[in-house]
Amino acid sequence: TVSFSGKLVNTLKSSKLRSLRQNIGMIFQQFNLMPSRTVFENIMLPIKYRHINRAEARQKVTRLLEMVGLPDKASAFPSELSGGQKQRVAIARALIDDPKVLLCDEATSALDPQTTQDILTLLKDLNHRLGITLIIVTHEMEVIENTCDFVAVLDHGKIIEQGNVYSVFVN
Repeated sequence: TVSFSGKLVNTLKSSKLRSLRQNIGMIFQQFNLMPSRTVFENIMLPIKYRHINRAEARQKVTRLLEMVGLPDKASAFPSELSGGQKQRVAIARALIDDPKVLLCDEATSALDPQTTQDILTLLKDLNHRLGITLIIVTHEMEVIENTCDFVAVLDHGKIIEQGNVYSVFVN
């Protein structure tokens, strides 16, 4: 079973599942940005067809660009950005719905070591500033050691060990 906020996710009907998904942001390894859309348009994409005041949506995107450190890149296209900048756009897009949880699927594995540190610092800051829960899927032990408070080790889809990072690493 999969549960989130007391609801069994794998038993929900489509409409309830779509509603629940707005509480969960997702950051992918390969950024998943639309190449023909600007940074601003990529961030706004998840809310484009919702009944949200356009001016309010634009303010939100502008605020998110500030938050991820890219206020000057709103009109740039993904091809004009570095890998770290693309990941920052993906983070802003994942935050557009004000999620409670941010799933990070190998979010730093396509980045160089310095950019990885920068992105992890940003994620930790967002965790503290927004009170958002981060779930980080990674094979990189340094990412876990430097970012996480709690760790679960999976093997073939089963949790084989879990606990605070220090106790799991010591064992």
